[in-house]
Amino acid sequence: MSMLPLAFFTMFFVQPLAAFDSNWYDASATFYGDMNGGDTMQGACGYGDLFQQGYGLETTALSTALFNNGLSCGACFEIRCVNDPQWCIKEVNSITVTATNLCPPNYIDGSWCNPPHQHFDLSMKMFTTIAIYQAGIIPVQYRRVPCNKIGGVRFELRGNPYFLMVLVYNVGNAGDVYRLDVKGSNTGWIEMTHNWGQFWHTGVNLVGQELSFWINTSDGKALMFISVAPSNWQFGQTYQSSLNF
Repeated sequence: MSMLPLAFFTMFFVQPLAAFDSNWYDASATFYGDMNGGDTMQGACGYGDLFQQGYGLETTALSTALFNNGLSCGACFEIRCVNDPQWCIKEVNSITVTATNLCPPNYIDGSWCNPPHQHFDLSMKMFTTIAIYQAGIIPVQYRRVPCNKIGGVRFELRGNPYFLMVLVYNVGNAGDVYRLDVKGSNTGWIEMTHNWGQFWHTGVNLVGQELSFWINTSDGKALMFISVAPSNWQFGQTYQSSLNF
């Protein structure tokens, strides 16, 4: 992984989208995978090895109503078990998890993850932190909270010269990405198209140029990451900035 200093950055506000709210909202929660995070890797956000990428076991899949077509990927939620004294673990107030996957709807048989349900499919480790394993499903309350991340925002480059895809992760504060622009050393700013999860793409050939990125997050903040990837960047590589939100 390349660790490159930023030559320049700027931060400013765009129209705020109220990412954080001190109010608690009702939802439900289940779990998937095993205690070691099996079956929670990869997924609909585009992340890969969640341990290597800094998310670990403190993760959740979101129901369709919360997933927002992948734009909620990377957002952090505080969750607490409520109104179920048989199954809630009283000694634990709450957990904080990052959205890294989609809990897919099942329109044939019905599902807790079908719209309009607000539902969290937690990693098994996180579920059993707030509730007894045998509960299966529990009532919870949740709220959006800032994400605390170590190190700078990371950009993974994939695709080919005519279809550059960028996965953005390890985003602090709001955690999510609502808009991504890219700039080559020989171009102006180019707005990228949301592809899936936290993958963004452009058809502009930027091979051989230094790459800079401009991220907008759902709390109305934006940061420019200048010259994150050097002119000899390669597909399949990840480049880390020295900045975060």
